[in-house]
Amino acid sequence: MVQRFIQNPILTTTDIQPSQPDLVVACVLNPGVFQFEGKTWLLLRVAERPVQKEGMVSFPILQADGSMQILEFDKNDPLLNLSDARMVGYKDKIYLSTISHLRLVCSDDGIHFYEPTDFPTKIFGQGVLETFGIEDSRVSFFEGQYHLTYTQVSENGVGVGLMRTRDWRTFTREGMIIPPHNKDCALFEEKIGGKYYCLHRPSGIALGGNFIWVASSPDLIHWGEHHCILRTREGAWDSARVGAGAAPIRTKEGWLEIYHGADHNHRYSLGAVLLDLENPNIVLARSLEPLVEPVADYERTGFFGNVVFTNGHLVKGDEITMYYGASDEVICGATLSIERILSSMLTPA
Repeated sequence: MVQRFIQNPILTTTDIQPSQPDLVVACVLNPGVFQFEGKTWLLLRVAERPVQKEGMVSFPILQADGSMQILEFDKNDPLLNLSDARMVGYKDKIYLSTISHLRLVCSDDGIHFYEPTDFPTKIFGQGVLETFGIEDSRVSFFEGQYHLTYTQVSENGVGVGLMRTRDWRTFTREGMIIPPHNKDCALFEEKIGGKYYCLHRPSGIALGGNFIWVASSPDLIHWGEHHCILRTREGAWDSARVGAGAAPIRTKEGWLEIYHGADHNHRYSLGAVLLDLENPNIVLARSLEPLVEPVADYERTGFFGNVVFTNGHLVKGDEITMYYGASDEVICGATLSIERILSSMLTPA
């Protein structure tokens, strides 16, 4: 079903330079993917933190004016909670252990990537809704523009932001288009019935859950007609949460979406769902078993192990070239066949 690149992992934390000398790259994750000027490009999420001192934990946050503040705590402080490597809890507040920005790299062959010198390759958070960073961008191309949906993180919560660019040198920031708590937003790359559509993932607290929803919009800014279309399945590989990957792929059978699912042990795998071409609120088929599971060593061990997570791919004919993050620490590639995915899917009862 899946052919991993023999060169995997194709990027690691040691391949990426920190954005400033007093930080280190802790994670390289979950790239958006696109083609531009004859090259393959990845829009990486790069997570950084200060060099850690013995017996202390420190992490950065952005101020509203763009300056960076370093917070530092004694690891023996009884009010400190470090049970999740991705977070720092202190008293009644939750912080992220790293801060993320987006980083452009490109490749002539789709395997060997480098940071170009003739582009502004670093995109940082701005303003009060991005003080904990920006994460996991999906890149969709339509109407002559690249549209970047990404996760905005701050103490106010986690929401969906939108940027647009035509040349990857200048960007228009549209701000938050879906408020907290929401993430994993993937835009369809064409209108359906005269409307824009997206997949997104609200997070339920007590009621509801981490399910995939569909919404429509007249202008990509104002979203409505929300429908919950994909729920978790108890006892399955996607029992705890599900979320969209990259832009849905138009096929003759329907819109094919590769999505991530996690179980209650925080093991992330990838599956597929097929949506009706004319009404994407209708689920036509869904993977019973994962398409991709964390089985390779580089997928099972790392900053946050047992994770494969994608939000970027390229499509040529029947072949999907998918780029994915593994264990929150490396970038990998794989190819899949659309026809084989479609033939493997279970039609809902």
